[in-house]
Amino acid sequence: MSPASEIWSLPVRDPDDDSLRLECGVFGVYGAAQAAGLTALGLHALQHRGQEACGIASFDGHRFHTERHMGRVGEAFGDADLAQRLPGGAAIGHTRYSTAGGSFIRNVQPMFADLESGGIALAHNGNLTNFLTLRQHLVAEGAIFQSTSDSEVILHLVARSRKGRMTDRFIDALSMIEGGYALVALTNKKLIGVRDPLGIRPLVLGKLDNTYVLASETCALDMIGARFIRDIEHGEMVVIDHNGVESLRPFPAARARPCIFEYVYFARPDSVVNGRSVYEVRKRMGRRLAQESAPPCDVVVPVPDSGVPAALGYAQETGVPYEMGIMRNHYVGRTFIQPTQGARELGVRMKLSPNRAVLAGKRVMLIDDSIVRGTNSLRVVRMVREAGAKEVHLRSGSPPIMWPDFYGIDMPERQQLLAANKSLEEMAKMLEVDSLGFLSVDGLYWAMESEPRDPAAPQFTDHYFTGDYPTRLLDREIAEGRNAADERQLTFLVDA
Repeated sequence: MSPASEIWSLPVRDPDDDSLRLECGVFGVYGAAQAAGLTALGLHALQHRGQEACGIASFDGHRFHTERHMGRVGEAFGDADLAQRLPGGAAIGHTRYSTAGGSFIRNVQPMFADLESGGIALAHNGNLTNFLTLRQHLVAEGAIFQSTSDSEVILHLVARSRKGRMTDRFIDALSMIEGGYALVALTNKKLIGVRDPLGIRPLVLGKLDNTYVLASETCALDMIGARFIRDIEHGEMVVIDHNGVESLRPFPAARARPCIFEYVYFARPDSVVNGRSVYEVRKRMGRRLAQESAPPCDVVVPVPDSGVPAALGYAQETGVPYEMGIMRNHYVGRTFIQPTQGARELGVRMKLSPNRAVLAGKRVMLIDDSIVRGTNSLRVVRMVREAGAKEVHLRSGSPPIMWPDFYGIDMPERQQLLAANKSLEEMAKMLEVDSLGFLSVDGLYWAMESEPRDPAAPQFTDHYFTGDYPTRLLDREIAEGRNAADERQLTFLVDA
């Protein structure tokens, strides 16, 4: 396998599985008696953001300790001797799916580098859109990479900076990268948290007694009993040490554009993201769905689990009974590619089962969070019909997904996105439903309790629905021959 092809090698997935995946979740603790234990608990709460692999790095005042594993947090860090294996009062952790970089143990984070000025461990949520460009220039300058992850690029940039203090070297590296990201880094003396200039990926600050905590979502703070202090702001870098929290602004001022898909699907319903309750936003999505399109039906049924809040909102708005017409088995482990269509269908039934008493003879309104390629939706629709439903209607709690993502969401290319290639009527026919509807973009902004979308200055990152990407996509543009490498941003690699 060539280096280029290995960089883009992704975990093997069922080709008919159209569920979305976010790259990862991050967590950091400074000033705790058993920092690694708190980090493991925080990662448990963030397991939904990545179930492929996990890792923790701790610092005991003298040396760093790291562990990285394939698999889930409980399997890797659920044993009683964690404090002995990962001692220290400061730690960072990571749970991941892979988007940039393949499914290999060497790509699992946190990543660690021993520099002349001291060690640094790094955990990263998101994607760098100029990763390949930077990597190619670093390799040309003699850098040796141990992984195919875009996160390692950041460590190389830190190592090559000629600034004196580690914080300044980190800022040097940040000036070179583009995309959507939230970073936590641990040095010999400090815990650092950074959110990209537009705030695409989330990061929050909390406190437990005298311990400061950084996490992708507030649900991780709740897990350890920490108090939410505030969101890290877009373009902000916080430096935490024994003196407290210092806030820095290493980027030029920009207008925030947080990822709206955090509310549609990725964040846990009990989290508060950028001041908004995810659960309440999803319920409002369901309410607005009902206002926009509500054919006669007898029962509202969520596609579990992410469709539940929107289905509740839809039922409350219409007055139609809400019922659990589909049951999810939460005890099914990881599923693998099945060799035949029949075996694949059986794999779906292992996870989802119809509740015939609710569905038989009914006009069923199915509510899901989103529709990507449509393969999962078709299986669910067929399952409901086989259970005796008289009619099956399907509504999506998000607008049609028309464009791929490059900021940390594992999403198919445009030619594989159902709504990008078929009309509403064609989609309804393919999905074998009596009617099909999507939340409008205006409806989504209404659910966010935001002003209507401003085409000239959108309030959120919403390119998957609109094609309006918030940053340039340098690697993509170069690959498609639409842009030459921007040498200006790479000057300190060769001439500082």
